[in-house]
Amino acid sequence: MKFVAEIGLNHDGNFDIAYELIRKAKQCGADVAKFQFGWRNKPDEINYITEDIAIHLKKMCDFQNIEMLASIIDDDGLKLSQKINLKRLKIASRTVVDRPDLCKKILSENKEVYCSLGFWKSKNLPFGEPNEKLKYIFCISKYPTYPESIKELPKEFNNKKYYGYSDHTHGIATPIIAITRGAKFIEKHFTLNKSSQVIRDHILSATPDEFADLVKYGSEINNIININEK
Repeated sequence: MKFVAEIGLNHDGNFDIAYELIRKAKQCGADVAKFQFGWRNKPDEINYITEDIAIHLKKMCDFQNIEMLASIIDDDGLKLSQKINLKRLKIASRTVVDRPDLCKKILSENKEVYCSLGFWKSKNLPFGEPNEKLKYIFCISKYPTYPESIKELPKEFNNKKYYGYSDHTHGIATPIIAITRGAKFIEKHFTLNKSSQVIRDHILSATPDEFADLVKYGSEINNIININEK
């Protein structure tokens, strides 16, 4: 079971806040702190991550003993991930549709890759069957996702199609439901300030207390499922 605290752009352009988000994510039980490489990344934009900043973020994660993960949005983002030698990589659902060429480059890194399929509408999987290196993640690409859209949530998560779930709903109920249905990877946006309006993601993010509850109850549910499957 892997719990991913999606920091994304919730640092609001202040990378000292990013460190506090990493620190709090670790305290809440997150296995992974996730960023976005290549999204809103021009010098005058909120997520301008230079090589020096990327190195610093990786050092912060290492110091807190939490894995760093990044969604790779463009070619420069892939280069950044190579510079800091991330163990695993993420393909955002938008990238699946907009940049299949970049997706192939990411997959050719021969690392474990999580691939979100929120914007993918075909019944066929975009890069072939899932395997040890490629795991597909279900998500609903609405920000936020309201209850009427939850009927799309898979009835079962498994290694044959959807390995995990990336959540954009309010609260933690929906990721808990996904765990009861077999999801082994849960990604939830993470914030220190839900009322921030700098970017839209804050309102659909979990606070530290919410994320801690997600890990606590989600882990227990997963353990019960594993016992019953033996």
